[in-house]
Amino acid sequence: MNSSNNIKAIILAAGKGTRMKSSLPKVMHKVLGKTLLERVINSTLEVSSIDEIFTIVGHQSEKVTDFINSTYKENCKSIVSIKQEPQLGTGDAVFKAYDSLKSFKGTVIVLCGDTPLLTSETLQDFIDFHRQNNAALTVLSTIFDDPENYGRIIRNSDNSVKKIVEEKDANPKEKQVKEVNAGVYCIEWKHVSPAFFELTTNNKQGEYYLTDIVDWSVKKNLKVQAYTLEDNDEIFGINSRFDLASANYLLNIRTLDNLMENGVTIMDPDSTWISPETQIEQDTVIYPGCVLEGENIFGKDCVLGPDLFIGGNVKTGNNVKIFQSRVSNAIILNNCSIGPFAHIRDNVEISSDVRIGNFVEVKKSTIDEFTNVSHLSYVGDSSLGKNVNIGAGTITANYNPLTKVKSKTDIEDDVKIGSNSVLVAPIKISKNANVAAGSVITKDVPENSLAIARGKQTVIEDWVTKKTKKDS
Repeated sequence: MNSSNNIKAIILAAGKGTRMKSSLPKVMHKVLGKTLLERVINSTLEVSSIDEIFTIVGHQSEKVTDFINSTYKENCKSIVSIKQEPQLGTGDAVFKAYDSLKSFKGTVIVLCGDTPLLTSETLQDFIDFHRQNNAALTVLSTIFDDPENYGRIIRNSDNSVKKIVEEKDANPKEKQVKEVNAGVYCIEWKHVSPAFFELTTNNKQGEYYLTDIVDWSVKKNLKVQAYTLEDNDEIFGINSRFDLASANYLLNIRTLDNLMENGVTIMDPDSTWISPETQIEQDTVIYPGCVLEGENIFGKDCVLGPDLFIGGNVKTGNNVKIFQSRVSNAIILNNCSIGPFAHIRDNVEISSDVRIGNFVEVKKSTIDEFTNVSHLSYVGDSSLGKNVNIGAGTITANYNPLTKVKSKTDIEDDVKIGSNSVLVAPIKISKNANVAAGSVITKDVPENSLAIARGKQTVIEDWVTKKTKKDS
């Protein structure tokens, strides 16, 4: 029955989500750092045979469309937004893509934009089942111990689908059925799309229901199948803040289980939150209180935490220790130690065997191997060479508030910066130079030299004694 290997996807994302009590469209709320819609689109994109996605938008359609366009502007597959206005139900929403699919004769998969736990593996298995059974229409189903308020899947003796019956319309025998409609469909567009011209609004909501295409297909003697999902958490839909919290929890548990199965030690899963996009290699240990968002790669034998926030785009080598700190947009190579209470951000590259200590901020800088920035310092827009030591309280003054220009500090190999120094950029401290503690350096320092920029020390003997007598 399939006349095209390519598959189109329709994602329904028009709803307002009234129960969310939010100024955001429902699909723009996030689960472990990515929006509901983004997670559904990403899973769909991972199915190799899907070459085009139509996202049906409605409530705050411009905001949702702008998000899609900016997030997927470099994606090789086509993602098109189609506006549904007015919003007349799920059947009407799918029909909005009809003009774009007039000449299409293959398979269309329909998904909901508020089911962020649905995996690409499940979608692929679902599509394979649909095609292997040569079905015109396949419904994704699942088994609930308590199926109350869900549409029941009623099967024929040959296991094909006879109908979907809603709770309010089910007879006592049908109410005993535990297999329910999960709201995802595979449609042979050439054969089933005529159904959308015959949908009616003869229901309490006055809407066009997508489920009505099942009855239509059965009446036309088309083959209708149901594929039963093993993990019903995957079709968990988001309708409230409580649902959002549950989805975060379920996705996090799935992620932590996968990591632990692959050799990562997680000391306290209840206080650890890790995005599914984060990769962690064997024998890394994660202590309590860690939040790892975004896309990250951590090597072997690392120690993360306790009390660590990773904001994404962090890549480390092996044997890296990061604790009680905040890190994002950074590359950190082997045998480095970060923290406690460090802040690493905005395109930082740290080579091997580097120590970044307590209350140190590093921003948009490169630091070469065997260099230490151990205490109470700010390194911004800087390049630090090998075997450099930055004393406590050192500041790279990179910003001119009058011109609003940020300038670079260049510190070459083997330089030693004394404590409580200020390096006013643009400036270069050449190889093996030293800067005396308490100096404010405004000019370049040549190799092998000592730079001192502070007032000469004066000692007034017996000053305290004389001052005390005078005041009394």
